[in-house]
Amino acid sequence: MDDPLYRPPIVRQVSELIGATPLFELCRTESDARLLLKLEQFNPTGTAKIRMARQMVLDAEERGLLRPGGRIVESTSGNTGLGLAVVAAERGYTFTAVVDHHAAVDKLRAMKALGAELVYVADAGDEELATAAREEFAEKLAAESDNAYFTEQHNNPANGVGYHPVARELDAALDGRIDILIGAVGTGGGLFGTGSVLRETVPGVRIVGVEPKGSIAFGPPAHDYHQSGTGTPEGATIGAMVDYALLDEGTKVGDVEAFATARAVARRTGLLLGGSAGGVVHEALTRMSALPPGTTVVALINDGGEKYMDTVFDDDWMADRDLLSPQMEREVDELMAKLRRTAPDTTPQPPQEKN
Repeated sequence: MDDPLYRPPIVRQVSELIGATPLFELCRTESDARLLLKLEQFNPTGTAKIRMARQMVLDAEERGLLRPGGRIVESTSGNTGLGLAVVAAERGYTFTAVVDHHAAVDKLRAMKALGAELVYVADAGDEELATAAREEFAEKLAAESDNAYFTEQHNNPANGVGYHPVARELDAALDGRIDILIGAVGTGGGLFGTGSVLRETVPGVRIVGVEPKGSIAFGPPAHDYHQSGTGTPEGATIGAMVDYALLDEGTKVGDVEAFATARAVARRTGLLLGGSAGGVVHEALTRMSALPPGTTVVALINDGGEKYMDTVFDDDWMADRDLLSPQMEREVDELMAKLRRTAPDTTPQPPQEKN
């Protein structure tokens, strides 16, 4: 029931809407092990990465690396660029995004709509992930421009700091009752920035990282993959925030499993997840039945599926790349049906009128 006294906040900047994202219970087993999704798509731009985008800019300002009217430069597959475009617009900077055609088209369109300049390092029609080429060109571009700053998300400590509030939000919402934190590993900022602070208040939390099959952060073999905004392709440097000492387990999930999970979750729950988030959820779901009673698993969901209508949720695009698997989608759906038990409704009810 809606609270008739609720008054929504009035904000003056989009970035004031960052944070306080909800937790969604995807499933609860018969032994009360539960999987909670931290829905970061409810941040502005529909992604967690606006958290670290803002922090990188604030850090650069504090260190005198960005002056009024300056230019921000970043190599991005889309979500970081969306966050930087918002922050640049708010704070009076221009923003140049160095991109390739591996990124979801909707992300590229949205960055441009927010005023970003897009610079491509690959020809049209070339869908290869070009992380190393993007970063090399972004560094060069910033070095050759006056009053320009390359935020360099893969090696910028402010990236991880931007996710510290996620840990505090989880701790406050769950009173420290978190047994497993699982998330995608790209730059490493999201999982390890959150995990490092969460370990301070929940020392026993187990941290599990997920990358696409084909990514190299957790070892070979290397090959192409279609999950965007995550992983470390061959030839790219593993992000400085990938903290192996903090990691309890690193796992890999293939594109077929990741995308089938995103599609199955959408149909069963009405919740749209991004492709790499599908990989995280797939890994979490396969573990649930073996967990001890009462275990709480929190999966970090970096973005929603709205940006992937032309890819993950498009049958033709999926089939053209041999990624479409109705069988895998059925298996995921059956697993959710087996695990998805709704918790008792504890919502306070209005008092009944006495006769």
